[in-house]
Amino acid sequence: MAEVVEFRVPTGSAQTLLVWGLEPQPGLEIIRSLRSLSPSLPLSPRSTRRYFQRLFLVFFPLLFPQHSLYSAFSKFGLLYSVRAHSSAAGAGPGSYAILKFYSSGDARRAQRACNGQRLFQKSALKVCVCTKQKGFQQQGLALNSNKCQELANHYLGFNGWSSHIITLQEVSGFGGENEEQSVKYLCAVEVTLPTHGVCTRGVALAEADVENTEDPLQFITASRRVQKVAVGKALSAAFQKILLVVLENGKVAVEYNSTQEQLTDSLAEEELKGLVQVNEVSLEQFDFEEEVLSDLSFDDELPRQEMPCS
Repeated sequence: MAEVVEFRVPTGSAQTLLVWGLEPQPGLEIIRSLRSLSPSLPLSPRSTRRYFQRLFLVFFPLLFPQHSLYSAFSKFGLLYSVRAHSSAAGAGPGSYAILKFYSSGDARRAQRACNGQRLFQKSALKVCVCTKQKGFQQQGLALNSNKCQELANHYLGFNGWSSHIITLQEVSGFGGENEEQSVKYLCAVEVTLPTHGVCTRGVALAEADVENTEDPLQFITASRRVQKVAVGKALSAAFQKILLVVLENGKVAVEYNSTQEQLTDSLAEEELKGLVQVNEVSLEQFDFEEEVLSDLSFDDELPRQEMPCS
């Protein structure tokens, strides 16, 4: 039976595996102790979380069962996320994990193959497909640009798609309040799948506040940051119009998702390049997964007009 895979965060219960019976990790107590220090750090809750995630992944990779879980389960298909959790107090030693696949078929195969197996530890793991989970959304958020590229490379191959920037222009001076304290960029990106004869476009707007407009370095830094976010969001928007149809034999067909079509899709490139009236572009129809700014280096070059698939 064919399955449709979208460029969205997987939210279906059939795509989610619950793994329990993970043996206790000696580093989990250390992690809990370090996390207890987070309220004393002069960082926001989100920044604190990212700080510890990066710290642990760099210096204590062997303490995380996520690495072993990913190695074992990624053999069955592309994983969106692997999250391991320590058991609640009084629930006994060990931990459990929640794994999200993009494909429910991959999740079923992984469950059948791994349930009751030791895999990377001495005792057997229990693996089941989630049948019900609170908080599942009707439709997931659009994947960020990095996840979109990862999904496209997995199903279409590195040479199966390409993208280029049609236009990337500053629109900071077009209406609104406090324009002098913010910088805005509008970006249009085109994604092409030559083998399948599919071409889609995405348009996105990004904005950031500039605290000190008289500081040229701060303005340049904010501009580079906003440009990268605008390009990423536009690329993600273009991928929202692509549906991957995964057949039983493993082959992949591609369909155009007409429900995500925008007025800008019918414009010629020259018309898009001259598009500066932001209020004429519908930018609110997509709910995007967060473009993680900390993953974007200010020292990197901005994406070229021709963006390779690597």
